[in-house]
Amino acid sequence: MRAVTGFAASGPHEPLRPIEFTRRDLRPDDVAVRVTHVGVCHSDLHAVEALSAGDPPLVPGHEFTGEVTAVGAEVTRFRVGDAVAVGNIVDSCGKCDNCLAHREPYCRQFPATTYGGRDLRDGTPTQGAYSTEYVVRDAFVYALPAGLDPAAVAPLMCAGVTTWSPLSRAGVGPGTQVGVVGLGGLGHLAVKFAVALGARVTVFTTSAAKADDARALGAHDVVLSTDAAAMAAVAGRLDFVLDTAAGAHDLGPYLGALRLDGTLCVLGLPESYTVSPMSLLGRSLSVSGSGGTAETQAMLDFCGEHGLTADVEVLPFDEVNTAFTRLARGDVRYRFVLAVAS
Repeated sequence: MRAVTGFAASGPHEPLRPIEFTRRDLRPDDVAVRVTHVGVCHSDLHAVEALSAGDPPLVPGHEFTGEVTAVGAEVTRFRVGDAVAVGNIVDSCGKCDNCLAHREPYCRQFPATTYGGRDLRDGTPTQGAYSTEYVVRDAFVYALPAGLDPAAVAPLMCAGVTTWSPLSRAGVGPGTQVGVVGLGGLGHLAVKFAVALGARVTVFTTSAAKADDARALGAHDVVLSTDAAAMAAVAGRLDFVLDTAAGAHDLGPYLGALRLDGTLCVLGLPESYTVSPMSLLGRSLSVSGSGGTAETQAMLDFCGEHGLTADVEVLPFDEVNTAFTRLARGDVRYRFVLAVAS
């Protein structure tokens, strides 16, 4: 076994504390990665908040970059010293129709998540990348595009592919009118991607103070969603709206912004949606999760070509609790990344 150190949570109201634990010995198709940067995602915060008394320690972290330190006997795509990135899925059955279509997050047997899941071969719990090293199946490791900041690439492996996937599947490109709801960790990347794909982008926000930020990211129009007149002015104009806002909210106004046969794609997962059937007349509503291996590679290639990364604030690894505290109150622009090793 491979000894590593990291930070783990033991309860919803406790700070993350240093932990020593082990990673598995390399299988023939495994890659060992020295973690250099790991993103701090809202889902990390939610996973810690969901812990109960008596649960075993949980090591979060599912979007990271690093350097290959060892490879299994059958690995040919990577070698020691390669700069790589890993996301929120680290294995899948590889046999079901969804996996064969490279849509591994929708694996019918459920994929192995980077933490908080189960290894598909031996059933052991997966522990995340708030740690010095991670061991992962080579099919779920990606080459880090040359010239991109590894810290700013880390959030692409979750927030990035989660926004890229629905945009690319919708065929967003020149001549497309795209709306983005929310301007946080997901939203700012959605704006960057849609603009780089050639679309005209409208940002919907509840905060007038974010208008300048949205335009700085490349947005062409900004609509204050609490302004009824402004919302009416955009009605029936957009081909595709990507809703990145967290929590329950009214989807009706954004459906109303769509043209005939337009689509509203929602990324947030509240307990339920309440939608008027009439608001769906001639329009579609979809919910999207993360992206598979093919989409992730396509996203990274696109980012490498366009010099595109997340806007991040980098903190030292031992300031993980500072990142959690500030993230909980929304004090970040737009993603925290922990520098684990240089």
